[in-house]
Amino acid sequence: MAEPDFRIPFTPVPRDFPGYPMPASVPPGMRLELSRSRIRSGKEAEFDEWMDMLNSRPDELQQGLHAERAVFEATFRSIESDGSTWIYHVSLVGEGGGPNDESIPVDADHVRYSRSAKEPGWEELEPRFMLAPSHLLSAMERWATTGTP
Repeated sequence: MAEPDFRIPFTPVPRDFPGYPMPASVPPGMRLELSRSRIRSGKEAEFDEWMDMLNSRPDELQQGLHAERAVFEATFRSIESDGSTWIYHVSLVGEGGGPNDESIPVDADHVRYSRSAKEPGWEELEPRFMLAPSHLLSAMERWATTGTP
């Protein structure tokens, strides 16, 4: 008799998923996103290399934030009850932002690691609430819409 498969399912949204509607607490023109994807089995060490690479090159990563209109990004790892490793990524971005600029070497490395270490696509969690001090909100809104401080 075959063992039951208790692996946590991974169901990425379609590539054309427009995103969830933003709650009223997210300023107009901004998107708050929490995404998750499974790390490919056997690629956990490569995931660690990827995160080490990003952590060692913060000044270079700043170059791409303007085009992405990224106000904030953070990445987390979770090892689930089935033993699978997942990446969680939270971001606050301007709606007019673009993808990683692969002409920037660190962004090209970032994309290469992503394609190799994680399953394709993302599951998207629905945003429900955001809170930030008002003096930071105005700076975030300006960055998200113009890409300038």
